[in-house]
Order: sequence, then C-alpha cells, then structure tokens
Amino acid sequence: MENKQYKILIAEDDLFISEVYFTKLSSENFDVVLVDNGEDALAKFEEVQPDVVLLDILMPRMDGWEVLNKIRQKKQAESAIVIMLTNVGDKDAIDKALKIGADDYLIKSFFTPEEVLIKIRKLLEKKKKNKK
Repeated sequence: MENKQYKILIAEDDLFISEVYFTKLSSENFDVVLVDNGEDALAKFEEVQPDVVLLDILMPRMDGWEVLNKIRQKKQAESAIVIMLTNVGDKDAIDKALKIGADDYLIKSFFTPEEVLIKIRKLLEKKKKNKK
C-alpha cells in the first residue's frame, strides 16, 4: 500500500511514545505531524486535515474525549479515521470512545508500533473500499 498521500496526526503528551510512533510511521512514508496537547490537536486537525488521528485521552489543555467530540462535529472530519491510543483501558472508556465516533480503541501497552501500523493500514484500506 502506498502511504505517501496519507497524513497522520499524533496527539500524545509523552515525548518518548510520540517519537517512537513518529519514527515508525515516517519510515513507512506517512506524512506525520506531532502535537502534545488537545488544543494543538484541534488546531493542527484544521490545518493539516489528516487522514488518521492517533489520539491519547489524558493530555494537557484539553483531553482526548473533548478533542474527539469536537473533531466529529466538523464536516471535514467525516472521512478522518480516529484511533484512540491510550492506556485508559476500562470498558466504559472504550464504549464511550466508540459511541462518540472513534474508529478503533487501542491500549498502548497491548500493541507494538508495528501492530498499530497494521491497524492503520486496515482502516485506510476499508475507507478506500467504502469510497468506491
């Protein structure tokens, strides 16, 4: 799958984790943008119009719930894939994210960057097929 045209926004306040994902996804030819708080995530979402958002829940200045909610209210966000990538792993959090409009919910400690990449590719392929 050719990734060059795909933009990924990573909203993660842990610098180590965001750099790991930046390195992995950039090496796969995705165009990756990093932000470390919810307010910047919304601003960059508007500016970059990413195809995929990897969104942490626990972030400064605005949490991932509010970011997800605001993203899903935007018209241009209808086609954006939003994956919650967090360590908040209780069933209520998962149900809430999917109800608000997350496309997937991944617990950081359960998935390697390679497995997250595979999930991203599958969701992009599904989105591509649904457009046809």
